[in-house]
Amino acid sequence: MNHLYFGDCLDVLQELHQNYPQPFIDLIYIDPPFNSKRNYNVLFESIGMQDANAQKQAFADTWSNVSYMDEMHMLADLDKDLYDVLQVFDKTKSISNGAVAYLTTMAHRLWYMHKLLKDTGSFYLHCDPTMSHYLKLLCDMLFGEDNFRNEIIWQRTSARSDSKKWNHIHDTILLYTKSDKYTWNKQYIAYDEAYTEKFYRFVEPETGRRYASDNLTAAGTREGSSGNTWRGINVKGKGLHWKYTTEKLDVLDKEGRIIWPQKEGGVPRFKRYLDEMKGLAIQSIVDDIPPLSASSAEKLGYPTQKPEALLERIVSASSNEGDVVADFFCGCGTSISVAQRLNRKWLGADISHLAVRLILKRLIDTYGEGVKDNVKLHGFPKDVASAKMLAQDTENGRFGFQEWVIEVLLHGVVNIKKVADGGFDGYLTYQTDKAKEFVLIETKSGGVNVKNIREFVQVIDKQKAAAGIFVCFADTVTKEMLKEAKAAGHIKLGTMDTGLDKIQIITVDDLLNGKQPNLPNISSTFKKAQKKETKGSSYGLFD
Repeated sequence: MNHLYFGDCLDVLQELHQNYPQPFIDLIYIDPPFNSKRNYNVLFESIGMQDANAQKQAFADTWSNVSYMDEMHMLADLDKDLYDVLQVFDKTKSISNGAVAYLTTMAHRLWYMHKLLKDTGSFYLHCDPTMSHYLKLLCDMLFGEDNFRNEIIWQRTSARSDSKKWNHIHDTILLYTKSDKYTWNKQYIAYDEAYTEKFYRFVEPETGRRYASDNLTAAGTREGSSGNTWRGINVKGKGLHWKYTTEKLDVLDKEGRIIWPQKEGGVPRFKRYLDEMKGLAIQSIVDDIPPLSASSAEKLGYPTQKPEALLERIVSASSNEGDVVADFFCGCGTSISVAQRLNRKWLGADISHLAVRLILKRLIDTYGEGVKDNVKLHGFPKDVASAKMLAQDTENGRFGFQEWVIEVLLHGVVNIKKVADGGFDGYLTYQTDKAKEFVLIETKSGGVNVKNIREFVQVIDKQKAAAGIFVCFADTVTKEMLKEAKAAGHIKLGTMDTGLDKIQIITVDDLLNGKQPNLPNISSTFKKAQKKETKGSSYGLFD
């Protein structure tokens, strides 16, 4: 079973650390917000409504507004050295309060990630120059500077023109391991044309195969069958010895792999064929994976979305099939999708319920409906009792009952401009041959009556909506409400009567059991992911 968490990753990490005190994660990749003081938006499909903004802010990078002192004091009990360093930053005002808040929240979470990582595990931190040097300091303290393996530079955009500075076109990825015994599967990239022309410039006339002329010798002298003399050619005087035994050299010659010198006194060389080479070993500067363009088939409308090719290289290099891959800032789920395709077990967490919903949809679109059977969702109400608790939670400013119903259960969009009376809470869309129609959503967490249905019908008529969905708890529905809803008539496509009720009362109980409104061709709020082949997985995480 794979696991997808909605919530602050600190809560998730603390829960995992409490429940699984032994390290169990093989690879952690995180791409946290960069403290760039900008808002990140999930872009919704616009339907041109005046009464609802088709873009909803998923989460804001507002570290400067975080009250971080409580977290700093909690960190003091976990790691005094980390606490002392952050205290120095805070007291000396050497960096801004926002930067201290960001580093404190990151340090707290990094501490738990380090604890959950296996001794053979690897940790990748994707960041940018605003915080990369400070984050490296924290990671050096947690993982040990000897376990720092790489600063990887990813060229995330093409050339640009900034004024009065060197143009910034890259992100930084820091690679640490838990120890010096870590998983590493060497990865290769294809040789570019300039490289092959330079190093594999010879072509075998008989076969057309391209090859390089390589050394058969190595520095130093050595006696014995792999010593200095072969077929009367002694390389000892040149301070060399043959790389292979004389028996192996004979085999290579029989295979036509020896290039014999044209001039007397020359030394034979080895014929290395290009088509037998795996490619160039991956380098710390990644310039062969472009960012996602606006027209990319992978693009889901998420501003910080990374290409799957980048994550595939990371996951392939630092984990094996069946290993556990974790991403605690998983955003639109690129790392999760790649882990699924490469047959890894995975867990992901994000503080945005929209992100969690997008990830699940991305997995279904890419790997089919069956993928849901192997994904366990955490952080959402699972029954009517917990749904009612959420409905009564008036202090939860980040995630409330309406958002859960509209965006998680109905896959709709919250109307952020709704009014107290006479408005609507959200909407869905569906596409006809001629236009895109919208369906209004009204949610009620308490007592309801027939008056609410009548008022909702008036709103639908005023907004010229095609239909309306009225959501409430099953124990509040009355016969009069059902009768009034039925009297509103049917959804029409042009002049054609669809036979589908214009006003549909659907209960939270129904939605929890998988029932959805009966509407024509509901279009998705999010862009659909590409379909990919996958091996599937029968692994059980935490078995």
